[in-house]
Amino acid sequence: MITVSKYGNGDFRTIQNAIDSIPEKNKQRVIINIKPGSYKEKINITKSFISLIGEDVKNTIITFNDSANVLLPSGEKMRTFNSYTVFIDGDDFIAENISFENSAGDGSIVGQAVAAYVDGDRASFKNCEFLGCQDTLFTGPLPPKPIEGNTFGGPKEGKPRRNVRQYYENCYIRGDIDFIFGSATAVFNKCEIFSNNRNMKVNGFITAASTPRENKFGYVFIECKFESNSAPSTVYLGRPWRDYAKTAFLNCYMGEHIIQEGIHNWNKKDAEKLVDYVEYNSYGPGALMDKRVSWLRILNKEEAEEYSISNILSGNDNWNPHKI
Repeated sequence: MITVSKYGNGDFRTIQNAIDSIPEKNKQRVIINIKPGSYKEKINITKSFISLIGEDVKNTIITFNDSANVLLPSGEKMRTFNSYTVFIDGDDFIAENISFENSAGDGSIVGQAVAAYVDGDRASFKNCEFLGCQDTLFTGPLPPKPIEGNTFGGPKEGKPRRNVRQYYENCYIRGDIDFIFGSATAVFNKCEIFSNNRNMKVNGFITAASTPRENKFGYVFIECKFESNSAPSTVYLGRPWRDYAKTAFLNCYMGEHIIQEGIHNWNKKDAEKLVDYVEYNSYGPGALMDKRVSWLRILNKEEAEEYSISNILSGNDNWNPHKI
């Protein structure tokens, strides 16, 4: 067990130094206890079986302020996938009671600003917060190729893509434009999803999935609460970043900020025939399931039962994040 305290009463003063002390090919669980404090660090985690455990989610904060429009020494812009506060590429990562923040601010000014870039398999987050504006949480992998240009940039550019599974429980995720995005199979269980108010006719889009065509599940929200301080009917539940996007909402509370159509096609008319957006038993003022777009499927009870956490995440190794 390793203890990090910015005030000096631990093994290390910085989280990155604690991570760097672990062997590169680590195969045993290493627990890093993080004392309360605001740690301004840009963190890279490429080793497996690492746990970051905070004492208090509100007072244990990892924060940085990079963004897509920041200029690199080369004079080029940083772009989205270099803007992360924390990059997690190791498998079997665990985080509890920690806030991951990108404090760069309004995306219309600074561009995309990722708080957490998660690309490891079997990643589990419990009682964590993800705080940002545009592109708060990226759940890797990257799509096969960019829509514009030849490269994405970032730490996984040119590296092999693989399917990964992620689990978020009792987490708080805040942002505005496409602030949960990527290709992972990810379950959000009993989370609060908060949309920032940008005082615009359309304040944002919560999800932007790029689910691989062969994957049965993409994003699955179970018993989550979608909240906002935005005006009524100004936020979409999602839009497809790629044509085979899959996103499900089951037994979720929908605040009045949710636009009645629910999903936007991102001006990709053909995608409507290829995506799989589904909803079951939503409630609250934004749960206007009879007003949703025609290409969002409303599940019956039998169909909804297929979206169990174990069925979505177990894979070939029977991973069960409840037992972590």
